Amino acid sequence: MNKIFFTILFFIFYSLSVSAQQFSQYNTGTLYDSFENPSQRAFIPDSSREIAFNFLIPNFNANFYITGDIQRPLKSRAFASPSYYNTSSLRIGQNALNHFNVNANAYAVMVKLFTSLNGNVEMGFSAQTKVEGKGLVTDESIAFLDGPSNFARDNYDNIFNNHYRMQMYDQLSYIYREQVNKQLSLGFKLSYLSGVQYNKIDVEESSLQINRDPANPDNDNADVYMRGRYYRSYVPGRLDGRDFLPTFRNPGAAISMGATYRTEDGILIQGNIKDLGFIHWNKRSTITDFNNTTNITDITSQHRDENIYNAVYELVRGNGMVTSFNTKTNAKAELSVSKSYWLDDEKTYRYFPTVVAQKEMFFSGFTGAMVNSVQKNNLIATLTATYDDYKLFNLGAQIMVKSPNVEFFIGSERLLNTGRLTLAALNNTNQINRVGNYSGADIFLGFSLKFGRVIEHPMNSSYIPMGEKGFLGRLFGRIFKTNN
Repeated sequence: MNKIFFTILFFIFYSLSVSAQQFSQYNTGTLYDSFENPSQRAFIPDSSREIAFNFLIPNFNANFYITGDIQRPLKSRAFASPSYYNTSSLRIGQNALNHFNVNANAYAVMVKLFTSLNGNVEMGFSAQTKVEGKGLVTDESIAFLDGPSNFARDNYDNIFNNHYRMQMYDQLSYIYREQVNKQLSLGFKLSYLSGVQYNKIDVEESSLQINRDPANPDNDNADVYMRGRYYRSYVPGRLDGRDFLPTFRNPGAAISMGATYRTEDGILIQGNIKDLGFIHWNKRSTITDFNNTTNITDITSQHRDENIYNAVYELVRGNGMVTSFNTKTNAKAELSVSKSYWLDDEKTYRYFPTVVAQKEMFFSGFTGAMVNSVQKNNLIATLTATYDDYKLFNLGAQIMVKSPNVEFFIGSERLLNTGRLTLAALNNTNQINRVGNYSGADIFLGFSLKFGRVIEHPMNSSYIPMGEKGFLGRLFGRIFKTNN
């Protein structure tokens, strides 16, 4: 597969959005869970040791999906041997739109300390990298990459009205969690954001004029017109690994807040506001209002991908205005309800279901999840079902090995579709040509250890630093007059 196709896929797939928090982690008490849900605890007194660390082993979640007619041509181009665009599923001239969604969340560093038994205070630091995005692309945009043979007419209007947004950034965070009283725990996560790259394009008007040469199809060319706006952050040179190191070039900030309340019946109610923040992209970034036509030659050869991509990219870049701008992070509001049940009299098997509702605060995304976890000793198996406002239903599974001081988990929240895409990548013709509700994949993995002294109450230990009640507990006591 030629290099330009990877470039096109990069350009498209980074227009995509992941819910970076996988629902399978809810109420598991892992280190990852405690950083994503600030009011969740990571330590258990009289069982855990006092320092939790991932030892620089990345804990990550990554997923993407594609809906609509373009599933077949993209999979055939990526995985078929020899590669080609199977465009039989595309509908030309009908303004059919396809949704792209991609997200990634990778923690390179997670370290957390248990600092006080009086309030079960936990605090820690993390370093992570996130990708956010989403987009819409037309059938004709992919058909055109296969040349003019897919177009019965020579003239089309508004067939390239695509929209996408992609944002990548580093996140350095301080997290604090406290058990305010027996029923309520509060937590927050303060983050410095360092922008890596931002791209956004909105095509409001477009047209295609194909100029055919019946005597010599090699001379076929096309005039493409587009009007819209393009945002592009400044990256010195080509994007490489050094650009993912935190800097002050594109600064930002974010906050996450969470609260967990346990009722007298043992029901856990948890609410979170996650990653509410902004990034200021520096003054060498550009905003381009494009309104122009470009002529694209050599649209029938094996290099047509490259010719079309380069010409369109130059059209939308244009002579933009060099300026700074601000963008929002993809903040989310979540509410969950959970309760534990023992399945046998010996209390060997524990079942803890969780219902989660998640809403993107600045975009249209909404997802509901039902998380079902069963635990026996140190082994936890989880089955997750999700449904979103794109009417996509997903089944996921997770396997976790978790003791008080060691945890490892792996899973997928799009299990069936991840398997299908894997078969397509192995050149399974049926899966390459399949057009379902969507094509996509999801995988997450995590690991951490705890070390140091065991957290023990004074009656069980000759040494324990009790510490003072945390500041959230003291503030809560002053407000509600519960301090002694």
